[in-house]
Amino acid sequence: MTKQESFFDLGPEQVIQAVESLGFHCDGHQLALNSYENRVYLVGMEQQPSLIAKFYRPARWSDEAILEEHQFIQELAALEIPAVPPLTVNGKTLHRYRDHRLSLFPLKAGRAPDLENKEQMQQLGRYIGRIHALGATADFQHRPTLNVASFGDDAYEYLMEYGFIPADLQSAYETLAEDLLNTIEDRFEEVDAMQIRLHGDGHPGNILWDSEAGKHGTPYIVDFDDARMGPAVQDLWMFLSGDRNQMSASLDTLLTAYSQFHEFDCHELALIEPLRTLRMMHYAAWLAKRWSDPAFKAAFPWFNSQHYWEQHILSLKEQVSALQEHPLQWG
Repeated sequence: MTKQESFFDLGPEQVIQAVESLGFHCDGHQLALNSYENRVYLVGMEQQPSLIAKFYRPARWSDEAILEEHQFIQELAALEIPAVPPLTVNGKTLHRYRDHRLSLFPLKAGRAPDLENKEQMQQLGRYIGRIHALGATADFQHRPTLNVASFGDDAYEYLMEYGFIPADLQSAYETLAEDLLNTIEDRFEEVDAMQIRLHGDGHPGNILWDSEAGKHGTPYIVDFDDARMGPAVQDLWMFLSGDRNQMSASLDTLLTAYSQFHEFDCHELALIEPLRTLRMMHYAAWLAKRWSDPAFKAAFPWFNSQHYWEQHILSLKEQVSALQEHPLQWG
């Protein structure tokens, strides 16, 4: 990773300078938030509420891709869907400070959703349905598509090419990964799901529930950094947890509410375990690709050990069985 591809020169002083270069007056307080792909800070202001400053990882997205994400969030907010769009400063949402690109966002407070709370799951389903209703009206032009090639094949090839898999596990990993990818490719071809604009990383950590807003609170949907084209079920399956009966009950609650605003193709339920498998493979490669970033070594000290790869292979073996099970049903 070169200096131009890292955050090596982004310290507390530079964060303040970057925000003040946009005309704001900081009070000197800042807090690094839980983000590794990018750098995100809560920055105190002198005479207004604190702001969130997001510095984009260099060389990951083009300017066009970032602006396309911003436009999507702005369209959602215009429809009173509680996404959090970036602030427009001097007519722009994307700014530069030295070698860094950044955007500013209003601070929204909240907690993770209660996935056992039926009312919250219903609200979540309705809002995701509304997001997808808008997402289906046009395509992204500068952002990628979630498919087997980008999430699975690329991950597998990277880990093998750069020697992350221990020598004594390479044969087992290679055979297992190739079999899984072939199975998942067949499943994607069978389902042939419609590709729409997605949040792309829909999980409880990207929902901030404001319990003070409305009768049951309001879920602020944040971090559209992974927005892309893909099947609708990608924004739903990570909200399902527990055993099969619990997941079926949660799915019924989500989709009953979701379908009030956007039609759901039940064939996509056959993609839940393939998508889970791709996420596991993609996550391992994501850590590997960022391993030269000191922040990753500090945050994920357990990665790239013999034990980690043994457990990763074991988890992928469990997915072989999961892919053979009948998909969840709805309707």
